[in-house]
Amino acid sequence: MDPLEQARRVISLEIEELQRLLDRVDDSFVAAVGLLKATVESGAKILIVGVGKSGNIGSKLAATLNSTGAPAAVLNCQDAIHGDLGLVNGGDSVIALSYSGETEELLGLLPHLKRRGARLIAITGKPGSTLGRAADCVLDIHVRREACPLNLAPTSSTTNTLVMGDALAMVLLEARGFTKEHFAELHPGGSLGRALLLRAGDIMRTEDDFVKVSPDLSVRETITRMTKARAGAVVVVAKDGTLAGIFTQGDFARAFQTGGTEIGVEPVGRYMTANPKHVHRDRLVGEVLRLLEESRIDDLVVTDDDRVPLGMIDTQDLARQRVV
Repeated sequence: MDPLEQARRVISLEIEELQRLLDRVDDSFVAAVGLLKATVESGAKILIVGVGKSGNIGSKLAATLNSTGAPAAVLNCQDAIHGDLGLVNGGDSVIALSYSGETEELLGLLPHLKRRGARLIAITGKPGSTLGRAADCVLDIHVRREACPLNLAPTSSTTNTLVMGDALAMVLLEARGFTKEHFAELHPGGSLGRALLLRAGDIMRTEDDFVKVSPDLSVRETITRMTKARAGAVVVVAKDGTLAGIFTQGDFARAFQTGGTEIGVEPVGRYMTANPKHVHRDRLVGEVLRLLEESRIDDLVVTDDDRVPLGMIDTQDLARQRVV
């Protein structure tokens, strides 16, 4: 068979099984979300157990839960019966992953989990299995066949397990009122986190990289200062120190086209853009990025409460600052 046809066959089979999974999302799913929500809100934790490929998917599920503010940890079945059961407390919820529902290492752990007061959610393809019968909530991920040509290697079943776990995590997220701001707090190193946590004042150019001039300064001297600061624009301030305008490299190019070299001795105030767009220093970087995109500008003045310029945001700095 052609490799491309083989690949499409695998993908099609897994999609078919996911379509069937939709019909098995029922009241047990709602109960599982309610159980997890109560667990998180009580300050308890979610533990994930699984063996082999189910264990690998469990690690991903734990990471997703943690990244969305639901404390979770992977509990290794073998380590658990040799001391790690100390992780389990009353009020904790355990999500057990086993397609067959008869995984020996996992079943040996169940009595100890129950004894310690944990609630059990089973994600299995066999609701009537030993695991399914022992669980408080059962999420059925049964597949008619694996995408493997031999119908042996876990493929469709592992995809269903992964997707059911994602569904649990995302519905739990919404049920808990988890927001972008909460997400940012847990991801301060990422561009999204920085955009939602940092303020305009945190990323603006200041000191030697920020040039302020009076409207009376010549265009030639203004360009000299702009070049020295390696900036794309300078801020023009009024006598009282407030924002009067901005003079950019684009403004200079347009002025030069009409006035030639003679503009060098003229005051920059004649060619500046008056009343330019500006933001307060406390404006969130995410909002600043939207303003830059909508306005199609490269330089944005940052001011204080009195409209006094404090710095400049230059789009060429954004990638280096990891906010885009």
